[in-house]
Amino acid sequence: MQSLRTPDDRFANLSDFDFAPHYTHVDDTEGGRLRMHYLDEGPGDAAPVLLMHGEPSWCYLYRHMIPIFAGAGHRVLAPDLIGFGRSDKPTERWDYTYQRHVDWMAAWMRALDLTGITLVCQDWGGLIGLRLVAAMPERFARVVVANTALPTGDQPMGEAFAKWRTYSHSVPEFNAGRIIYGGTSTKITEAEVAAYNAPFPDARYQAGARQFPMLVPDSPDNPASAANRAAWEVLRGLETPFLTIFGADDRIMAGVERVFQRAIPGAAGQAHKVLPDAGHFLQEDVGPELAQATLEFIALGQDA
Repeated sequence: MQSLRTPDDRFANLSDFDFAPHYTHVDDTEGGRLRMHYLDEGPGDAAPVLLMHGEPSWCYLYRHMIPIFAGAGHRVLAPDLIGFGRSDKPTERWDYTYQRHVDWMAAWMRALDLTGITLVCQDWGGLIGLRLVAAMPERFARVVVANTALPTGDQPMGEAFAKWRTYSHSVPEFNAGRIIYGGTSTKITEAEVAAYNAPFPDARYQAGARQFPMLVPDSPDNPASAANRAAWEVLRGLETPFLTIFGADDRIMAGVERVFQRAIPGAAGQAHKVLPDAGHFLQEDVGPELAQATLEFIALGQDA
């Protein structure tokens, strides 16, 4: 598997992003290794808060939330998925599959031997993160899902998603920063737009970002559909505390929070929220509010 590594100078002097990089390696499934980047802030012996990003962002998405969690005494881990951020980027679109993304993240979790995890996941961070919860429930203490889903292809994805997938697949210039801008309600600055584009010096680095929307299960016979159905069977039996926090202005994910609330036992009686003035990338619009709601959720478990 051929891959590219974004030069370090692309990440110098980014807006509000003064965090030290950390790295580990995962099996690329073809006999090689890929370097995965992650942030690791706060006390190393505390139970981890795992922040998982989606498409086409990277751990920069959580820069306003990380200090809040670390300041409250938590260890905060924010990885870059393979193909994004400072992580290595396989060059061919077919290098990226849903299962490989799950396997790469599972390998990273095992390498760090994470347990007692509070998962906060958004967009593809949820599609991957919830598969990890189903595969290794013993490692997770609680789950916060934000503007995400776990589709099986048994229900239509909706017109908004179909338009997004067509756009991501065919647009001549894939501008990650402008996509993030369009998915926020408060709108990010030009410096922040540039930061979201930093991982992609040119189109050769964008295979993963281009391919992600094509991997969402959209039919019952999709390669990932059976695995996601199996994950749902596990999730439907979990008493692990489960909180939904969605953005009111997210048209693609509108109403999906109710699917989780009805299906997962650990969601019963939780203080679920739909936050106003928050788009798909609610970490940009209401990051401190999302962090505070998560801290309150953690505290409930500690007081029980």
